[in-house]
Amino acid sequence: MYDPVIKACSHVLIHVPGFVRYGSKPSREIEDSPTSLLPTIEAHLRTFEQAVEYPPNQVFIGNLHPDHLNSIEQPWYRHPVANASRCGPYGEIMPEEEFLGLMKLADDFDLMWLDKEAMPMLKEALQSHSLWKNTDLGKLDTAVENTRIRDRIQNDGSIPLYHRGCIVGCMHRHHEKDDALKAAVLMENLMAKTSGALALAHLLQNADIRADEVDLILNCSEEAVGDRYNRGGGGLAKAIGEMCRCVFATGCDIKAFCVGPIYALVQAVGLVKSGLFKRIVVVGGGSLAKLGMKFRGHLAKDMPILEDVLGGLAFLVVVNDGESPLIRLDSFGKHDIGSGSSQQSIMESLVVKPLHRMGKKITDVDRYAVELQNPEVTVSAGSGNVPLTNYRMIGALAVLGGEIQSGEIDRFVLEHGMPGFSPTQGHIPAAVPFLGHAIDAIKRGEIKNAMFVARGSLFLGRMTQLSDGLSFLIEKNPGKKSGGD
Repeated sequence: MYDPVIKACSHVLIHVPGFVRYGSKPSREIEDSPTSLLPTIEAHLRTFEQAVEYPPNQVFIGNLHPDHLNSIEQPWYRHPVANASRCGPYGEIMPEEEFLGLMKLADDFDLMWLDKEAMPMLKEALQSHSLWKNTDLGKLDTAVENTRIRDRIQNDGSIPLYHRGCIVGCMHRHHEKDDALKAAVLMENLMAKTSGALALAHLLQNADIRADEVDLILNCSEEAVGDRYNRGGGGLAKAIGEMCRCVFATGCDIKAFCVGPIYALVQAVGLVKSGLFKRIVVVGGGSLAKLGMKFRGHLAKDMPILEDVLGGLAFLVVVNDGESPLIRLDSFGKHDIGSGSSQQSIMESLVVKPLHRMGKKITDVDRYAVELQNPEVTVSAGSGNVPLTNYRMIGALAVLGGEIQSGEIDRFVLEHGMPGFSPTQGHIPAAVPFLGHAIDAIKRGEIKNAMFVARGSLFLGRMTQLSDGLSFLIEKNPGKKSGGD
């Protein structure tokens, strides 16, 4: 039997400038100086058209290859893509008005009120969407007077929802004394559910399968759904599946900081290989907390706030279909507890060891996907070019192994790496945004294989000083043989 395959992917972005103020860092700093900082933030927010035309966003949804960014002068935001489309082969860039309506569809506890005057616009926007126009939009028929919304905001701890500078609704808490069910947390959870459902809906379309054919859903989002007795208890996988009518699927949530998507894919591969499940979806919604995370650096350079989009990803893992690239089961690299946390030891564990086990050299891998954060977001804030740093480390390991000369590291990076293009949404940049591009390139014969390397910061939870990491390799499918599965 051959190893399982990733048959299809979806990559989506949602432009949510009205929610940037609720990102963890902006919300804390706005609270300290609301009259001066909030207007400055609002003045540096992008329009939907600007978000669509932004080159890295076009790469994320598949309209451009990552290498295309090498030919665009930086800063990229000053060089919009002409005739850019909001739709791509892997997904779409959704505008805020559609997402607000979709959030209401995802709301099963009347946590979200929408303004009576704004509701027709939001409903009309969602009705025009190809994936949702045939969905029961009955929840969007229940609207609330603006005076009631403002009363809940002023007197009951509800959070105002903004669109184009106007209050169009509010988000309620669901318990007065449960911090896990306060309005801000529930809004974060609902946005993760909604963006995950959008990614799953695109995946089902891209894979050309029915929702009721999915067996298992593994959610790798970074939210912490739960209540005061079980904070982070989970259940978002089934919530996303329910919204997309995956009625014969079960599901659970997998948490591993930024490595979550690869842990989920590893488990999906093992479960398919074992025969327990035939079609498994790995899905990850976006992170409200990380909106505007680097906004200070952007304001200092008078550039637009680029962290104004939520990310969403979904992948379908199935038994070998004879066409899709294989996931090598002997390729998985892991960062052991006793491996040490130096950058070199982590990369040796995730790259060198699994390649040696397969009898391969570092230079035998055509493309490496690492943490693909957009450097235009991070460099301006003093966080450096994360992908470039990782690629140079892999190149340095190739030098230590005698595969290339020290003067060839830049060429190695150019040939085996790529510019970062993903929003800084924690788990979203963790190598997997390249999966769609890699699968297509392997099918076209442009490359033979690709390796995906993700790392996580376990120390952020204050329970250990350890780091984490996981990796795997996909390669060209030789096709089914007689007697195969």
